[in-house]
Amino acid sequence: MACFFRRSIAAKSGALFVLVLPVCQSSLNLVLLRQTADFRLSINTLRANGILPSSGDIQLQTENLASQLKQDSVLEDISAGRGAIHFKVNRKLLVQKILEPFGKDDERFSLNSELFNTLKRGTTLVEYSSPNIAKKFHAGHLRSTIIGNFIANLKQSLGHKVIRMNYLGDWGMQFGLLGAGFGQFGCQEKLKQNPLQHLFEVRWHCHDGLSMFGIFALQVYVQVNKEAEHNEDINQAARDFFKQLEQRESEAVSLWQQFREITVDEYQRVYKRLGVHFDIYSGESFHQDQAQEVVQQLQSRGLLKTSEKGTGVVDLSPAADMSKVYTVLRNDGTTLYITRDLAAAIDRTEKYQFDEMIYVTDKGQATHFQQLFQILLLMGHSWADRCQHVPFGLVRGMKTRSGEVVFLEDVLDEARARMLHNMSQSKTTKEMDDPEDTAEKVGISALIVQDFKGPLLSDYTFDWDRMLQAQGDTGVFLQYTHARLCSLIRRNEGAEAAVFDPSLLLEQTSVSVLQHLLRYDEVLYQSAQDLQPKHLVNFLLKLSHLIASAHRELPVKGSSRDVAQARLRLFSGACSVLANGMRILGITPVNKM
Repeated sequence: MACFFRRSIAAKSGALFVLVLPVCQSSLNLVLLRQTADFRLSINTLRANGILPSSGDIQLQTENLASQLKQDSVLEDISAGRGAIHFKVNRKLLVQKILEPFGKDDERFSLNSELFNTLKRGTTLVEYSSPNIAKKFHAGHLRSTIIGNFIANLKQSLGHKVIRMNYLGDWGMQFGLLGAGFGQFGCQEKLKQNPLQHLFEVRWHCHDGLSMFGIFALQVYVQVNKEAEHNEDINQAARDFFKQLEQRESEAVSLWQQFREITVDEYQRVYKRLGVHFDIYSGESFHQDQAQEVVQQLQSRGLLKTSEKGTGVVDLSPAADMSKVYTVLRNDGTTLYITRDLAAAIDRTEKYQFDEMIYVTDKGQATHFQQLFQILLLMGHSWADRCQHVPFGLVRGMKTRSGEVVFLEDVLDEARARMLHNMSQSKTTKEMDDPEDTAEKVGISALIVQDFKGPLLSDYTFDWDRMLQAQGDTGVFLQYTHARLCSLIRRNEGAEAAVFDPSLLLEQTSVSVLQHLLRYDEVLYQSAQDLQPKHLVNFLLKLSHLIASAHRELPVKGSSRDVAQARLRLFSGACSVLANGMRILGITPVNKM
């Protein structure tokens, strides 16, 4: 939306220099909610691009250039600031250009901006969440799940074909351990009769202070892990069972399939609560045969070496002196996580022909992905340059009232319960059909906003009280603002007209909202560049604060018909942008609370 004004200013400025318009256009920055200007053209930027001489008094250059630029139907004021020229857009034109699209295609507001023409659109494969089946669905998986969902939503909204993939940790030595443990501690009859009870103990307090182990086979998994700490026979049995899996022995494969199916069903129930879906449930197991092919390819290219321990390694050292190697094969010939990741990446480019592939995992795996991409390049796969790892930091202090939390569903239950309590205590809470469902949606939005406010790479401290505040910069505040706007629109149903008078929205309160909406395409563009949700979160929080002021200062009730229609158009537009932005973040907007 800002591109229309940028283009006009660039054309005016560019004419003075007889230069290509994009240079001036890209040099124009939106000014954040200043009453005196909407756009700022930096003289330093013009100097750096060779448009103006780099020597001389910069302020004199600024004032000289500003004096040569004249007002017109688009710009009502042009002035010299400190080292920059300020442009103030015609206010009636600002109102028209921002609010005219609403009522036609609200969901596409700003998404057709020419700003996005520079983005390469294509097929984007996003791998995220990716829990390990033979382990609990840890609360730490929340970050990968919601960050990956945001990236997929953002890419899709900007016109990419998006493939959402959950690459399950459904292979490896943990299954050897579980298979060996099931042989000692499990019961096939119980597995057939009541698999979820036998495999999934949702609230189980295990020994040694590890409370609420959560999701996987405590009767089996905890016991076998304890045994393995001091019993080499168990470890050998685990290695033997995993080898049976790799060799596709029917009994081992049958037990593994039961574990996988039961667990995926349980995961899907949690994903549904989060409003997350996947196009593909893949996993390491899908690429076992291909992993052996990768080993052969490495061997044929002379990349596979044998270490002193008998393991298969790839030399990644710059001097090829084995000072930096990465193990891809155990000494018994079984594959590793990296081997299956190599096979998965090669298979995906052949199957999906992606233009980019994005992996979303914690920052502890950064080295793994650097080496994965490096080995792919050594194997001759130039498309590895189109693969990207989006790392994120850790969450500290995630606890429920009952103590340390390790299970994602405990966090979701706690968020819903706390939000339901807060709503019941609030005097402003409206009567609703399903308060638990509303509390669930609002609680999840609070989790998401708390997670997304800062840089993804940073660790942060989880804080229930701050997260669930109704008036702070929280997901609750976003939901409250949206619900309040929906209520206003419902109360005035039929009053909003297709045509409105822009001159009735020239108060500074209205203009501040419009100036902010003007930035929406820039915010999405910035998010697409660095895949950080903080830009969109902070934009929506600021919009919500501006809407709160507009509610107080621009009443619809008691205003004349024309004024009411104009203000309803402003509030409807703001509501649409707020809802669309929340959906990109992975938040389901509520209409009443």
